[in-house]
Amino acid sequence: MDARLFDMVLFDLDGTLVETAPEIADAVNDTLTGLGHAPVAQQQVDDWIGHGTRELLIKALAQALGIAPAEVRASDAFGPIEAEFGQHYQARCGTRSHLYPKVRESLEALRAAGVKLAVVTNKEGRYTQTVLDVHGLTPLFHRVISGDTLPVKKPDPAAIHDCLQRFGVARERALFVGDSSIDVATARNAGIAVWALPYGYNMGEPIEACGPDRVIPDLSALTTSLSLRANAASA
Repeated sequence: MDARLFDMVLFDLDGTLVETAPEIADAVNDTLTGLGHAPVAQQQVDDWIGHGTRELLIKALAQALGIAPAEVRASDAFGPIEAEFGQHYQARCGTRSHLYPKVRESLEALRAAGVKLAVVTNKEGRYTQTVLDVHGLTPLFHRVISGDTLPVKKPDPAAIHDCLQRFGVARERALFVGDSSIDVATARNAGIAVWALPYGYNMGEPIEACGPDRVIPDLSALTTSLSLRANAASA
């Protein structure tokens, strides 16, 4: 698989391309403290990441109030609180996040080689776009699918199917790169290969336990694959 040039590579965002947890925690704690609740620890927020910021906020409120997440979702008070959180997070987006090592140069190399690139994230679209813009990643992607772009989100494979169909890429020529069990399940549901990174947010569990095809230290493993393919073609 190392020598294979994929025609499309799809990426998760939080914990894969960008370290966003600190500013997500800031926005959650802005919201909680504004409501008179104690702030939550960074590690707790890290473990909640994966299903989108709305679900993360629900879990934070449920913990603060000592009730079930379903009660938070059903509460009439949740709408205004979610709107307040949205203001806090929009203001925090890009303030304490940063790209992981080898991200920009790897994406640039893949795009230059003609590989179609996509982001598939459960983060809501307005926040996704802000994070991509702040870090100068927007021009590198051919398609961005957020948690509210389609009627369903990961681990449903609809976003991957959308990208494959849109760009005419066969499943065996596509790769998903992520950092969590949700990402691995999404790729498996779509029938495509999946590589995983060990440094992101996998709800406190080691990424190896999710059974990806490969665990890579950073995105430079993708450009190594390009180099190997190029060398093989010229030999």
